[in-house]
Amino acid sequence: MTHAILANDIQRFLGLALFTLLFIQLISGAFMAKLTKKFGGWVFKFHIVEGVLVYCLAVLHPLVFMAFNHFTGSGWNPYAVFINVCLLCNSPVNFYYTLGMIAFWLLTVAFFAAIFRHFNLWFKKNWRKFHVLNYLIFLIVGVHAFLLGTDFSHKPFVYFALPAYAIVVVIVIFIEFPRLYKNFRNWVNG
Repeated sequence: MTHAILANDIQRFLGLALFTLLFIQLISGAFMAKLTKKFGGWVFKFHIVEGVLVYCLAVLHPLVFMAFNHFTGSGWNPYAVFINVCLLCNSPVNFYYTLGMIAFWLLTVAFFAAIFRHFNLWFKKNWRKFHVLNYLIFLIVGVHAFLLGTDFSHKPFVYFALPAYAIVVVIVIFIEFPRLYKNFRNWVNG
């Protein structure tokens, strides 16, 4: 049982780090032009490196959950951890896991869109349409973490998590949504 406790602690740490770094990623991305103008090009390089770190943590988080399941007697079941999505679940906990899986797969799409923008002309032109998914991912991850995680609704992390969530909602409403609307309108009008 000691291995299960260790796996649970590692998974909790990965989840907290993932949420925190994804928040920083969104803030740096939303204000990239202003930040690079004020602090220099290293901000963009940091954004890229942090994006890779976020994705690595997002892969490790469910892998450690799979190890936790093994140590508690459920066996190694990657299907249950990565693919077993249910929208009309028999228990709320399964739906909360589903939110995590959906966020993981959306993050995978956004991550690879950012990578392929350097290798493909179509992705270079359209990468932002995929990358904006990170806001939705963060919002889904926040709900997943709040409903499943023990740290998200307790002190001291709640003092960071709730304001971070509110800040991202404000950015989506007042910065990203108007950008998306303007781009969509330009696309429709040709």
